Amino acid sequence: MKKKSSLLASSLIVLLIVSTPYLLYVYKTLPDSENIETIFGVIKGGYYDTAKNYIYWFLSKFVPLLLLFIWFLTNKHWWVHAIIIPISVYLFQLISVINDSERYVDEVEFIYTVPIVVIIMVILYFLRSKLAIYIQAVDLKKEMEDNMRFPKKKKEDKE
Repeated sequence: MKKKSSLLASSLIVLLIVSTPYLLYVYKTLPDSENIETIFGVIKGGYYDTAKNYIYWFLSKFVPLLLLFIWFLTNKHWWVHAIIIPISVYLFQLISVINDSERYVDEVEFIYTVPIVVIIMVILYFLRSKLAIYIQAVDLKKEMEDNMRFPKKKKEDKE
């Protein structure tokens, strides 16, 4: 039963990762209008003139941010914390897109991301600590399976 749920969770993560690049093209299916009504509410173009342009800019920042989050949470290498910097930059840019009063979306001063990095780091470390046990369990399981397939031979004393 546990193996089945693990396979399901892994399959969902893979499906999410594989399908996220297609989110970048959702805007092409939308009409060129100032407002678009959705089940979540009305999306207004605001500074971006049309809702289609707004959704394009929003998704161009959200998709890489989502992929970086997944990468950070599932990575087991020592350098994983370096991913926090691009996460903070994309998050700051996403906030700039949402705040449509911002004139220049991609002209971000790095120093403005420092408070955001601290908040994100605390949240991501918490999530990472919760997921670390599962990552270690998968590694241990793989190591045990390898030992079962290819047992190490003991050196026998010569007679």
